[in-house]
Parts: sequence; C-alpha cells; structure tokens
Amino acid sequence: MAKPAPIQPVDPVHPQPRHIARAASVLRDGGIVSYPTDTYYALGCDLFQKKALERLAALKRRDHRKPFAFLCSDLGEVARYGIVSNENYRLMRRLLPGPYTVILEATRLTPRTSLTRQRQVGVRVPDAPVAIALVKALGRPLATTSASLPGEEPLIDAADIQQHLGHGIDLVLDGGVILNQPSTVLDLTGPSPVVLREGKGRIEGVIA
Repeated sequence: MAKPAPIQPVDPVHPQPRHIARAASVLRDGGIVSYPTDTYYALGCDLFQKKALERLAALKRRDHRKPFAFLCSDLGEVARYGIVSNENYRLMRRLLPGPYTVILEATRLTPRTSLTRQRQVGVRVPDAPVAIALVKALGRPLATTSASLPGEEPLIDAADIQQHLGHGIDLVLDGGVILNQPSTVLDLTGPSPVVLREGKGRIEGVIA
C-alpha cells in the first residue's frame, strides 16, 4: 500500500513561495495535491493531464466522464475557458474572488475532459491565497473537488485528509482547520443568473 502523502504546513494568508513551488512541481508531474480554499479543503490536479484527472476520479469513486470544476487565478483566466458576456463579467467582478462556482458556456480552449455534455464548465476563483498561488505557479487551471470520501462531509484538517485520503494523493498543504462550507453555484448560461446551490456565498443583494 502506498505511503500516505506528506503534510506541508503553509501560511494560509501569505503562503511561502518555496512550499507553493514544491506543490506546483508535484502537479506538473501528474500528482494530486490537497490545499485549503475559502470553502473547504480541496483535492486538485493539472486540468490538462488526463491521467491525473483519472486518478482523481478514481480516488473520489466517480465516473471519469463527469467533469470536475476548475480553479482559475483571476477573471482574465476565466474568460479564456468560459464565454463571459459583459453583464456576467460585471456580476463576476462583484463576486470573485469569493466562495462561488459559476457555470459558463465553454470556449474551445477548455480540454474535452472538462466539458459537460452541454459543453459547459464550472469555474471558481476562490478568495484563498494558497489556492490562487498554486494556480499561478502551475501556470494553468486546477481541476478541483472537495477533500472528502464519497457520501461523506469534506474533511476539515490536514491530519484527517492524510489519514483518509493520503494513500491516493501526493501532498497535503496544511493551512489550518477549514470549516466545510460549500460554494454557492450560479448558472450563468441563460438570460439571467440561476442559483443551483446555496452555499457560503451571499445571494441577497447580488442577484436581482
């Protein structure tokens, strides 16, 4: 049986560049890293590495044809992979970075492994310095999912992640205990925003 992934403590507000560089190197090599976000601990891999995506799907025991949401570093990167109208851009400027997942029509730059049947994508720009630093260091988006076992609540600290998921991942970035609040999911593919899931992100006063 594989050894559990090592834990690397990291400053959640001012992440140390050397720790981020180590994690980015793991991702470039096709590895899976757990890291803190603004909603919960996540598991992530390079969006453009099919074998890494298949590993992540196997770990989560989910159909590998079901795409993962992915993390971008900023709105400019979001617009590379999702079609953003002027109206939706103004809305996302108010929401992001923050605890929201936005559903957009995909552009041609999105890898096929990340597309739904409707050619849509779920994108996040979290208000989480470690996650953003990781995406920037990698230089491309991260496929992302909660650090949890199927049917169970997301794990809230690095030691639990190492214990329960460590055999299937390569590194845990420990940013302290993170409460497991899900993101709010907004579908922006229609004429007006639709809330698909209410989570940590505030809705009142944001959507007319």
